[in-house]
Amino acid sequence: MQAFLKTGKLGRDEKPSGSKSSGKDDSKKSSRPTPWVEKYRPKTVDDVVEQNEIVAVLKQCLSGADLPHFLFYGPPGTGKTSTIIAAARQLFGDMYKERILELNASDDRGIQVIRDKVKVFSQLTASGVRPDGRPCPPYKIVILDEADSMTHAAQAALRRTMEKESRSTRFCLICNYVSCIIDPLTSRCSKFRFKPLGEGMMHSRLELICKEENVKCEQAALKCLVETSGGDLRRAITCLQSCARLKGSEGITEQDVFEVTGVIPDHWIVGLLKICQQSDFQKLEAYVEELMCEAYSAARVLEQLHEIVVKSVDLSDINKSVICEKIALCSYRLQDGASECLELLDLCSTIMKSNLKV
Repeated sequence: MQAFLKTGKLGRDEKPSGSKSSGKDDSKKSSRPTPWVEKYRPKTVDDVVEQNEIVAVLKQCLSGADLPHFLFYGPPGTGKTSTIIAAARQLFGDMYKERILELNASDDRGIQVIRDKVKVFSQLTASGVRPDGRPCPPYKIVILDEADSMTHAAQAALRRTMEKESRSTRFCLICNYVSCIIDPLTSRCSKFRFKPLGEGMMHSRLELICKEENVKCEQAALKCLVETSGGDLRRAITCLQSCARLKGSEGITEQDVFEVTGVIPDHWIVGLLKICQQSDFQKLEAYVEELMCEAYSAARVLEQLHEIVVKSVDLSDINKSVICEKIALCSYRLQDGASECLELLDLCSTIMKSNLKV
């Protein structure tokens, strides 16, 4: 009975709350590993790199200028969401979570949510003083991530809310394809395109993370990470963390990057092109089946073939256009659930007719 009154639990092995084991449990909770993408996310606007225009505008807003509605668009992993959250941190301080409403594609963002949740949040007034006594802007920020997946009816309802609640709320629309946003919304926002990050910047950022996390990584592996990510820093950091968890204290090699990222070794792609050059469909079919047995992704094969075809000097512009059009068609079919083996055979037959020289 005494043990139950002290701990609230029954059992022989239960220990009182003042025992030493509770301190160990607290240290374990506080030292939980976090994804490196979140750990090294920019905390301030100055930490955002290679997006000079938007950084300059946000610095003016932080210095006292008014904040307009924003429309950020560009490839994934270029810092769109991180930029606006870093600006909110500097504008509102510790209370930034209370001043922002963030909705992404995983949330229901139909017309009813815009009319209810977004509209109610926009109508709330905000004070111009922080809890610590420092002044802050008297408005809130609504962040609609992946806004290109919103329905046209929801975007139309959002247009009226942006007009009526512009005094107390600023809106930031984030998307990958600006063509999916209706014109009435784009005309009310300041548009900024986030360009893919440069290889030099990504390389230096990955080196910094390796230094902070005590990860041994070869220069060839870092170069491979930068090349396979395609300007997506989030993807590169995630792959780096996966490689570090896979190898542990051992050094990360280029082969480890290939295994984690799913990049197909060059000898498979070169061999496929040589088979296409021989104009023998039976050999081609056997090679494609062997490639599929290695469990490589057909979408990745298309991507790497596209790079080789575009850079080829032996193909005419007409042949390149025919092959690239076929790659696009096969990629569309794969997204609809077509057979990977059949689509690769279809594409290779087209390449075979173009007389590709390796």
